[in-house]
Amino acid sequence: MTEIYVDADACPVKDEVLRVAARHRLKTIMVSDGGIRPSPDPMVQVVTVASGADAADDWIAAHIGKGDICVTNDIPLAARCLEQGALALKPNGQTYTQDNIGQALATRELMQSLRETNQITGGPRPFSKADRSEFLNRLEVVVQMARRLSV
Repeated sequence: MTEIYVDADACPVKDEVLRVAARHRLKTIMVSDGGIRPSPDPMVQVVTVASGADAADDWIAAHIGKGDICVTNDIPLAARCLEQGALALKPNGQTYTQDNIGQALATRELMQSLRETNQITGGPRPFSKADRSEFLNRLEVVVQMARRLSV
């Protein structure tokens, strides 16, 4: 059965994930290094990992499986999830696929290098209502795709 894993530290769409998961009766695992309240919903599991740059990512990558869904802004984590046969999407609704993950990793590396040399000093644009709406629409599509994969 499909499960949704959320890289929950600083995730702006946790409530939206829970609404969609409840509608489809999917187990949701919120993974963070703290600060997330337990849910009374038995289909929601909160996992608290040790503090550390990749602790939540490592936990998700170790537990996610084929046909599961990962919600993350972390491109290397998305790549690890895709390797496991899972689906991955960003909180703005953009999906990671086998076709675009290589370019996403390369772009991430390039942008990190440009930031380190102070050639780029800005961050991503602010999260918008349109991003939230696109995420909800795309998550519905991804849930249907995941169900077909996990059969």
